[in-house]
Amino acid sequence: MFGIRPARGSAGLESPSVFTELNWPGFADLTLAALLFLCAAAFLAGAVDAMVGGGGLIQLPAILLVAPGGAAIHSLATSKVASIAGTGAAAWTYARKTPIDWRAAIPMAAVALLGSLGGAVFADALPSGVLNAVVLAALVVVGVYTWRRPDLGSVDAPRFARSAQLLAMLAGGAVIGFWDGIAGPGTGSFLVFLLVGLVGYAFLHASAAAKVVNVATNIGALVFFVPAGKVLWGLGIALAISNAAGSVLGAVVAARRGSGFVRRVFLTVLVGLLVSLGWKVAAAG
Repeated sequence: MFGIRPARGSAGLESPSVFTELNWPGFADLTLAALLFLCAAAFLAGAVDAMVGGGGLIQLPAILLVAPGGAAIHSLATSKVASIAGTGAAAWTYARKTPIDWRAAIPMAAVALLGSLGGAVFADALPSGVLNAVVLAALVVVGVYTWRRPDLGSVDAPRFARSAQLLAMLAGGAVIGFWDGIAGPGTGSFLVFLLVGLVGYAFLHASAAAKVVNVATNIGALVFFVPAGKVLWGLGIALAISNAAGSVLGAVVAARRGSGFVRRVFLTVLVGLLVSLGWKVAAAG
């Protein structure tokens, strides 16, 4: 798609264009057109992810399409750099505009980080086809449950005593963190649903807390990718700036529009996740 070679001039020399390889350190074999495309995708991914999660549906496939460095592992590792900047920017923006239950969010983030580390360790040993099928089924349940309950997540409605609520968040954080470590899509969306459907948060407050936890899961993955030298740092920093800008925009819009708007975006993203994972499961079968 972006691998078109530049035309040669009359003297046989290559004429610089948006399709000329940049040859910048840390950008692999990217052209300017590919870089602009990826930055736009990262910005959009950041905006969506800040509201309800699921930005990886946009960002990672875009990077895989261009395939900088030639190996999928470079795409995944570089995407994590952008994601951690975006989730961090979103968490910071939410913290300034809406209350975050830090006493619960921080322990949940710590457990999710450990879960993400565990997922990364076992990533190669677990059959991704089976995992995708399980997550696909879970997404169907989540989508139907949310759609059939229009009042779900409209206001904070705690379902447990404080200690039981914290235990539920820790258990859910460990499981979802593990899934993120395996590079599974929809981590942010699952975190939002856990906090809304199980714990009783309003959608807006759930999105805010989910960003704090998602920062931790991204850190867990990078603990493995950085020492292994899999990150394309030039591209990663460019995408991180784009993703963070989109995340700030998404968080501001969500805070202004409220839980009802976030719920609608959440259902839309779930449909995208279902289509994406459904395609993978069908292709694997």
